[in-house]
Amino acid sequence: MKEIIVATKNPGKAKEFKAFFSRFNIKCKSLLDIAPDYEDVPETGATFQENAIIKAKAASDYFKSPVIADDSGLVIDALDGKPGIETARFAGEDKNDDANMNKVLRLMKDVEDDGRTARFIAALAIQFPMGKTIVREGTCEGKIARSKQGTEGFGYDPIFIPDGFDVTMAELSSEQKSKISHRNDAFRQLRKELLDI
Repeated sequence: MKEIIVATKNPGKAKEFKAFFSRFNIKCKSLLDIAPDYEDVPETGATFQENAIIKAKAASDYFKSPVIADDSGLVIDALDGKPGIETARFAGEDKNDDANMNKVLRLMKDVEDDGRTARFIAALAIQFPMGKTIVREGTCEGKIARSKQGTEGFGYDPIFIPDGFDVTMAELSSEQKSKISHRNDAFRQLRKELLDI
């Protein structure tokens, strides 16, 4: 396997995937690179893993190529696991990061510090045209901040304080974030499979 497609149009995710696969001398192309008009498939799964598999299989069938897809999101204990698989569309179908964060902060405004626990979860699925599927899930534990802080990263990073830090994910350098992120946790679990391949 010398090349893999990452089934995303999110520039932040595409950058992380390209950096990871470059370690294995595998060229990684995103949908932004090869098919910006590719239509997203409906995410009908009940879990992050199921949705990652759905996206990877659909794109692998379409492109006849190995594809990696992820489904990731924020799980907040005080909100009974929400936004969960609705992370990108928590405040509406237009996938607006600011609106999503504002909704979380509004719902969490009366929650005490010890009840603000949360985690990012990332499920990664690699689908091969011959039918083999590899799935791994990574996490990053933390808590929800009381306001948005920082300008790095994307998604909910400005309101998520990872365990072991007193700043949000959006205030960390890319190197710091890569060491602790949920996606890199899943990447580390994929390392052995990729070396075997």
